[in-house]
Amino acid sequence: MRQYETFELAFSGTAPEGGEAQVNLDAVFTNQGTKISVKGFYAGNGTYKVRFYPEAAGLWQWKVSGVVEASGEEECVAAEGTLPLQNGKWHVGRGIVHADGLHFKYADGSSYKPFGTTIYALVHQEKALIDQTMETLKTAPFNKVRFCAFPKHYDYNHNDPEHFAFEKTDGKWDVHRPCFAYWDALEERIRELDGLGIQGDLILFHPYDCWGFAELDEEECMVYLDYLLRRLSAYPNLWWSLANEYDLMEHFELQWWYDFAKFIAENDPYHHLLSNHNCIPYWDFAEEHTTHCCIQDTCVKQVPNLQKKYGKPVVFDECCYEGDLQYPWGNISAREMTERFWTAVTLGGYCTHGEVFENEDEVLWWAKGGTLKGESPARIAFLRSIVEELPGNLEFVPGQMAAMSYGQLKEMEKNPEMLKNLPVIARGMVKMSESRFEAFIERHSETLGHCGEEAYLRYFGRECNGRGIMELPETGNYEVEVIDTWEMTRDRVKSGVNGKVEVKLPGREGMALLARKIG
Repeated sequence: MRQYETFELAFSGTAPEGGEAQVNLDAVFTNQGTKISVKGFYAGNGTYKVRFYPEAAGLWQWKVSGVVEASGEEECVAAEGTLPLQNGKWHVGRGIVHADGLHFKYADGSSYKPFGTTIYALVHQEKALIDQTMETLKTAPFNKVRFCAFPKHYDYNHNDPEHFAFEKTDGKWDVHRPCFAYWDALEERIRELDGLGIQGDLILFHPYDCWGFAELDEEECMVYLDYLLRRLSAYPNLWWSLANEYDLMEHFELQWWYDFAKFIAENDPYHHLLSNHNCIPYWDFAEEHTTHCCIQDTCVKQVPNLQKKYGKPVVFDECCYEGDLQYPWGNISAREMTERFWTAVTLGGYCTHGEVFENEDEVLWWAKGGTLKGESPARIAFLRSIVEELPGNLEFVPGQMAAMSYGQLKEMEKNPEMLKNLPVIARGMVKMSESRFEAFIERHSETLGHCGEEAYLRYFGRECNGRGIMELPETGNYEVEVIDTWEMTRDRVKSGVNGKVEVKLPGREGMALLARKIG
């Protein structure tokens, strides 16, 4: 047994009578007063398994009861240094990722910054294509992949998979009869992603269906979720996404989503990250078991407002796709994708990539994987390299305008003396509607983030400034770089400066300034 890695016990026995999804198999793992209870599962071929994720090193005692009676103990070796992996890379075993305020961290306390991509039907393709996708991911900049547990039926993705999650009884999907070949293949890919240092954001339901999975009743959904948690919850590199576009699932009642979130929270012993993805109305991110905001939208400048409203990490998991499709969501430029990443990340949030270029084989990355053809991944890699050099997580720096709320402004309107002392532009803003006020603030707020007083990052986006200004602390010495986010260049232009710093810029879009404290 090794810290932060999945540990498995396997036992032989007779196949269960009746349902195979919810067998009577329980285990308790104990270590120095810590007790963790888990459920086992039937894996087919007369094999029962119990999986466990050890977050602490030391001696773990275990006891299994139910259809199998057994006990024993295992020494859990501490995760030290890096682990050799089959793909030739080296990866640090750091454990499950959890929310940490407005950001994320691994179980070992190290920071995790998601740079994601989307491959919805990744695990439902033929092996050769999946293998090609995994080869692409080895050199891609992504450390999180969104993909579906159920197959997806949509444009550019109409193929039937080799295996489905369940077998059929009397022509109907039977959630009590898992298709073991499917689950084995799914787990193989989850382990392979872990070997690449990639988090799997597993989408549990979605509306794009021609097979009947989107029409399961709530009881059937619960059986499916129970089996999924028994099998998968001990894998450290998984997140639970309740759905892709939950609001389009016409056969599911709104209350079901709250029931699902509660069930998962109560039956996942390790409390993986959990959220729900929208098409139109956002999910209720205030829901107690929801760990972060998972958003489909293009308004990435809303990161600070969403952080303030929910007090949770904000991930724009779908902000349209780089590509050339006829659909408005599938034809943004590489520059625009890069722009959305830089904006979200500078403001202290996170963003997810997608790519949809038409081709004769109809193998689009967003649907099936394959190879990457766009220009944004290289720019995302460049951004990631900069962000991971920083001494901490980026936090939004509100300017004078962003710090003012509409309510405060309307209160000032009642006080003529106070109103008279405001700048003329603020007096003009009093006349705005609230929606107009918010749009105005968003448009005129600087995209500026900081890591305490150690580093400041200002992104100018589509502005074509001839000079850039940063307001740095009056004490300390800073080094300032000009960054071209498209050309992927970094030029040190000043050193040993503080206070108000002015830097010459080339007058084109996509520029940024990075100031780091050097003394």
